[in-house]
Amino acid sequence: MRTTRAFPAISPDAAGVTGPLLDSEAVLREGVAALAALDPVMARLAAEGAAPVLRKRPPGFAGLAGIVVGQQISTASAAAIWGRLTARMPDLTPQALAAAPDDLLREAGLSAPKIRTLRAAAAAILDGTLPLDTLHALPADEAHRLMVAVHGIGPWTADVYLLFCLGHPDAFPAGDLALQEAARLADGLETRPSAAALTRRADAWRPWRGVAAKVLWAYYRVAKARDGAPLSS
Repeated sequence: MRTTRAFPAISPDAAGVTGPLLDSEAVLREGVAALAALDPVMARLAAEGAAPVLRKRPPGFAGLAGIVVGQQISTASAAAIWGRLTARMPDLTPQALAAAPDDLLREAGLSAPKIRTLRAAAAAILDGTLPLDTLHALPADEAHRLMVAVHGIGPWTADVYLLFCLGHPDAFPAGDLALQEAARLADGLETRPSAAALTRRADAWRPWRGVAAKVLWAYYRVAKARDGAPLSS
C-alpha cells in the first residue's frame, strides 16, 4: 500500500471521483489498468506496446519558468537560456523574478513576451490569484482555469505544468500536436482532431486523462517508429 507521496490525493473532479498523483510507476500502472477498463481503444494501445513513461519536472515557480523558457524554441536553445538565467538567478523565486531588472532577463536570452509572462506569473503567485503550491489539490479543470487566467500562460503551458510538474492524473494538453496525431491513428481518423474535439474525446478517460496523454504519446512513438517516420518534439 502506498503511504508516501509528494502531495496528497487530488480533490474530487466535476464527476465526483478522486485519484492519486502520478508520483510513481505503480500509480502509472494503476492508471493504465483503469483506462483499459474504461476504453477498449486504450486497452488496445497498451497491448500494442504503448507503455507510458513517468517523466517528471520540478514543481513550483522554477518548474513553470522552465516550461515558459522552452516554448517555441529548440531544446538546445532552451537549455542555453535556462543555464544563463539560473546562473544569474540561482534562487529563481517569484520574489526574485519580480525584483529582477529587464536587462538581466534580456541578457539571459529571454524574449519580451516571455519576460512579460514570467512577471505576470510571479505577480499572480505573490498576490494569491495563482495558488501554485496548492494546484495539485484542485480538480484539473479548475487548476487549468486559474493558470490560463494569467497573462501569457496558454492552455498547453498550463496542462504541461499540471501533468509533468505536479503529476496531476487528469491534466490533458489537448492542444499538443503529437497527442492529436496519436489520437488520429488510434481512432482511425482521416484528419487530426482539433483541441476541442480531443478534449471531448478525453472525457471518457476521466479521472485519468493525464495517463491517457502519456499512453497516446507512447503510442505516437510506437507508430512512428513502426512507420520509419521521424518523431516530432
